[in-house]
Amino acid sequence: MSPAGVATTERPTRVRYWVIVFAVTLAIITYIDRVSISYAALFIRHDLGLSQSQMGWAFGAFGLAYALFEMPGGYLGDRIGPRKVLLRIVLWWSFFTAATGRAWNLASITTTQFLFGAGEAGCFPNLTKAFTIWLPAREKVRAQGIMWLSARWGGAFTPPLVALVMGFVGWRNAFALFGLIGVVWAVLFYRWYRNDPRDNARLNDAERRLLSQSATLATGHGDVPWRKLVGSRQVWMLCWQYFSLCYGWYFYITWLPTYLREARHVQMGATAWLGILPLFFGGLGNPACVAALGWLRRRNVSVTHARRIMTTLGFAGAASFLVFSTTRTAALPAMLAIAMASFCNDLVMPCAWGAAMDVGGKFAGTLSGAMNMWGNFAGFVAPVVIGHLLEWTHSNWNLTFYVSAGVYLTGIIFWMLLDPVTPIER
Repeated sequence: MSPAGVATTERPTRVRYWVIVFAVTLAIITYIDRVSISYAALFIRHDLGLSQSQMGWAFGAFGLAYALFEMPGGYLGDRIGPRKVLLRIVLWWSFFTAATGRAWNLASITTTQFLFGAGEAGCFPNLTKAFTIWLPAREKVRAQGIMWLSARWGGAFTPPLVALVMGFVGWRNAFALFGLIGVVWAVLFYRWYRNDPRDNARLNDAERRLLSQSATLATGHGDVPWRKLVGSRQVWMLCWQYFSLCYGWYFYITWLPTYLREARHVQMGATAWLGILPLFFGGLGNPACVAALGWLRRRNVSVTHARRIMTTLGFAGAASFLVFSTTRTAALPAMLAIAMASFCNDLVMPCAWGAAMDVGGKFAGTLSGAMNMWGNFAGFVAPVVIGHLLEWTHSNWNLTFYVSAGVYLTGIIFWMLLDPVTPIER
């Protein structure tokens, strides 16, 4: 009540949006650290004397560790909250990002990539957990779209950034500089973030009321219903559709620069700029999906059907554009087709992570960790398979695209069998 006894309407403060700011900046950092090795791969292979299949194993080591440690990272976020978990995650991976620049042979580069992946695992599940706690329901999927757009664009502009930094300090020292960025983020985040938004004194009463329901999910817990998770078709369909999505996508952050140099005979400088296209277009796919979902919902299409429509368009489009790229003889048209495949790929992303939040509920960290774990098993399989296919077929790049297109199409089947809205607890 006002002093005059007249009720006033207090507008919620917007302190909660800082959690999106931190998520966006961390997403950019993860992709700078992750994508930089794909551009440096040619220098690494030269200096360390690695074959194509050996470089494939170095790429795959990251994906394997990322997958193995993803679910434990998500579980820890559910148990003790994202604040401490993200601090440890970012400091760990920043150290091994810097250590990548000190590699001297196959074993050392594979080991540092494995430990880098182990550190980065759990990052996005814990950011998802933070969104689940800090944002009202109507803002969560939009936040996912913004975060993944930023992640993709961070990766998209990494090649020219890496080229610039490496031009001054070389590939080894470049990794040390990239590792330092993560340390700065970790310190600032830990000082600001609280596991329960109501512990932040800057929220006014209206924003506290707005977050009253989501904040109840902040309570740490260890009672994850593992039997229900393992026995749930929803969980398995979420995991397999993400595997289908990630298999084709990992090409963009591992073998793409090598493809441009060896298959399209593009010079190093042009490789850095053409390499922007797939992740840049992929970033656009995220807000495009969010906007399309909103348009469908305003026409009374259910959340389930809206998500199935967008994921079907995404998987089918990604497969089609990858195959189409093999029919182009010039580098630029081929890269535009690959970029459109990446755009379609990311039409699936907000749907997948939105489903993980809805189905997971207070176990969103664990479930999104399981989904991302399964997707990153594809991040292990795809680079290794591509490396061996290239050696067995004497660098037949088209075959690698046909395989990726086939894997993309399986994602449509998994989404037709998935209930993406009903919580596991219910």
